[in-house]
Amino acid sequence: MKTEVVIIGGGPSGLLLSQLLNRGGIDTVILERTSRKRVLDRIRAGVLESGTVQLLREAGVGDRMDREGIPHEGCYLSDDDLMVRINFHELTGKKVMVYGQTEVTTDLYEAQDAMGTRIIHNAADVVINDVTTDALYVEYTVDGARQRIDCQFVAGCDGFHGVSRQTIPVDKREEFERVYPFGWLGVLSRTPPANHELIYANSRHGFALASMRNENLSRYYVQAPLTDKVEDWSDDRFWETLKIRLPKETADTLVTGPSIEKSIAPLRSFVSEPLRWGSLFLVGDSAHIVPPTGAKGLNLAVSDVYYLHDALIAALKKGDRAGVDSYAERALARIWKAMRFSWQMTTMLHQFDGEDSFAAQMRKATLSHLSQSETARRDLAENYIGLPF
Repeated sequence: MKTEVVIIGGGPSGLLLSQLLNRGGIDTVILERTSRKRVLDRIRAGVLESGTVQLLREAGVGDRMDREGIPHEGCYLSDDDLMVRINFHELTGKKVMVYGQTEVTTDLYEAQDAMGTRIIHNAADVVINDVTTDALYVEYTVDGARQRIDCQFVAGCDGFHGVSRQTIPVDKREEFERVYPFGWLGVLSRTPPANHELIYANSRHGFALASMRNENLSRYYVQAPLTDKVEDWSDDRFWETLKIRLPKETADTLVTGPSIEKSIAPLRSFVSEPLRWGSLFLVGDSAHIVPPTGAKGLNLAVSDVYYLHDALIAALKKGDRAGVDSYAERALARIWKAMRFSWQMTTMLHQFDGEDSFAAQMRKATLSHLSQSETARRDLAENYIGLPF
């Protein structure tokens, strides 16, 4: 088999990259190590930056998002009963969109199927060969048979545990990491949201987030020790914990119900450099992980896709390799700014093991400053709605 670009990973970043390349006249093959059902069963982010929304529209997959997504003009930050609204639209002229990652992935699969893109699921034992030569090829096994694809470029969209980053020699990689000593226990429930906008709640009892997928599907999180297991958290315990961490006026009207999904996600900040090795390019979680506090994970992958799709189209259609050569530098400049924002939000809103009373006072002072300073609110809003690509 031959193609121009092999994309390893059939999640939203790989599908979006393929969609944009296909619309630009570039042939692709997508290799995904799991089934389509497994990809679509992943419960992930639900807040799309302004730039992400625009790129999905440009990719021809924005119609359902525009019909069913929920535009948000702001969010709330709270400390016990003090609530501060960050008005994105007033401060920046832009909004975010609440639309689940699963829905984005579904839309992209439908668009790719309509184009006839070759998407190979359950592709095992993927090996990327000769990435620093002109004879690049990818091998994989499906249904017990070893297969080969010759190509000109490979995009590694296969996540933190994928093969793409590991293909770069370990002595050529530099990895930066901050592991946080807690996780997020998340619950999905068929209940109306606690508020019409997201609430990032800090309290003396710990962090909580009130989010949503739509008007009848809510997503909530509470900070939990990494030693906890899902089985330790009954629905009753979760709702009781959530209520004492949310502002009282919100907790008093909270509608609870049976959980339909429950999981604990560890939090980490991670960047691996370089993003390019020969004709291999890292995209999304294969190169970087952010804590979910700033809603940057999927959005940061989309900005990588934005830079890379332009670069590959220019290289393959015009012989112009300037974008290919500058991809890593351009993407990393935005990645590190998003890392800073996610780290800042995480530090501002969470309790850390062994911290002293000074730390709690700093969190209160930060929120108080946000409540009084339009400049501080604008800085947060600009980062939250997404820095320009």
